[in-house]
Amino acid sequence: MRNLKVRDITRLAIVAALYVALTLAPGLSAFAYGAIQFRVSEILMLLVFFNPKYSWSLIIGCFITNIFSSQLGLPDLIFGTMATAISCLLIVLISNKMKLIWLVPVFCAVVNGLIVGAELFYVIHVPFWLTVGTVAIGEFAVVAVGTVVFYFLMNNRNFVRIIK
Repeated sequence: MRNLKVRDITRLAIVAALYVALTLAPGLSAFAYGAIQFRVSEILMLLVFFNPKYSWSLIIGCFITNIFSSQLGLPDLIFGTMATAISCLLIVLISNKMKLIWLVPVFCAVVNGLIVGAELFYVIHVPFWLTVGTVAIGEFAVVAVGTVVFYFLMNNRNFVRIIK
């Protein structure tokens, strides 16, 4: 983090803001919280695969977004953000190994399914395994679509120049 330039900080802030905007946007926010989660903003998890600095954007964006979680409150600030941080760490461990990009949706689905599923079980008393499954499926679907989108975007030199 010490070698960040103004340009880097600006990009990180824009990605964090984009995460918040994509989560809280009208029509998208209805499925951003609760037992069935489908956060379109999670497509941005792929950025971490190409540049680990974006972990900060996603962790901060998730934290800000979870402030608006009316049902879950403080536990979502802690555990929801922790799930994003752990997912980012796992993605960083395989980053820049293009043949392992398929693991990104798996990591995100498993981590978010278990942590957020447990959080929802304890806070709003929904069935544990069912909630783990619905959160994991929603996460996997979004990040898997993101994987395909990013795979094609990586062929665009301008896009690569912006995210790296």
